[in-house]
Amino acid sequence: MIVLIVLLVIILVIAFTSIKIVRQSEVYIIERLGKFYKVADAGLTIIVPFFDHVRSVVSLKQQTMDIPPQGVITKDNVTITIDTVVFYQITDPAKAVYEIQSLKKGIEYLAITTIRDIIGQMDLDETFSSRDGINTQLRVVLDEATDRWGCKIDRVEIKDINPPADIRDAMEKEMNAERNKRALILEAEAKRQSDITIAEGKKQAAILEAEADKEAQIRRAVGQAQAIKEVADAKAKEIQMVYDAMKAADPNEKLVQLKSLEALEEVAKGDANKIFIPFEATATLSSLGAIKEVFADEAKKSKK
Repeated sequence: MIVLIVLLVIILVIAFTSIKIVRQSEVYIIERLGKFYKVADAGLTIIVPFFDHVRSVVSLKQQTMDIPPQGVITKDNVTITIDTVVFYQITDPAKAVYEIQSLKKGIEYLAITTIRDIIGQMDLDETFSSRDGINTQLRVVLDEATDRWGCKIDRVEIKDINPPADIRDAMEKEMNAERNKRALILEAEAKRQSDITIAEGKKQAAILEAEADKEAQIRRAVGQAQAIKEVADAKAKEIQMVYDAMKAADPNEKLVQLKSLEALEEVAKGDANKIFIPFEATATLSSLGAIKEVFADEAKKSKK
């Protein structure tokens, strides 16, 4: 009975040491007699007791490693502190265990030296404006260096860049001066635009006023011309009426010319103070003047 119990205990111990359950996203590095044997994936794994043992458990998840803040010197001899985080993932568990003593320490030291090398080639202002470039360079260098360790660097992010206190004060003063400068420029630009708008408005108003005055003068001239035309038409009608009446009474030629002269005199008394007489009519007018004097003399003789 005791023997059976001992055998049962031995079997349980052997089963416990032989059966391994590997969790998801993990692998076991199995060694047999001190030599690498296999990589056990997730699930149930059977090993040989006293011959095989689990060297290490390796996580296949993406992992993060916070690099301690490092003081680095820029190209213009300014000491700044950079805080960095690295995202990595193990792609070959066997290399990650056997190719390097400590994978995390290797990544950390490599990241520190690479950061110092990259920042040492940049000015202070460039380090603040080139974070993406620094991140990319770090990732490429670390990824190439850790490939033989069975590791892939997915991302490298600079969390913070801290310059010395005196440099921060100088930068704040510079930023305030730049803001004040931009404010003055914007204010001057706004005033210039306002002056231009006012001047443009005055110009448009002057143009409209001149156009209105021009339109008024044109309308007055048209009205005066129309009035002159109407007066001339009225006088012409009067002359025509006189002529028609005289023609009906069968007057002689001298009387007709005399009456025409009198009508012309009435026309000259109107608003149109300028009358244009054809050159051919000047002889007739001179004759009419002489005839008028003859009639005047005859009238005086008859009175005597």
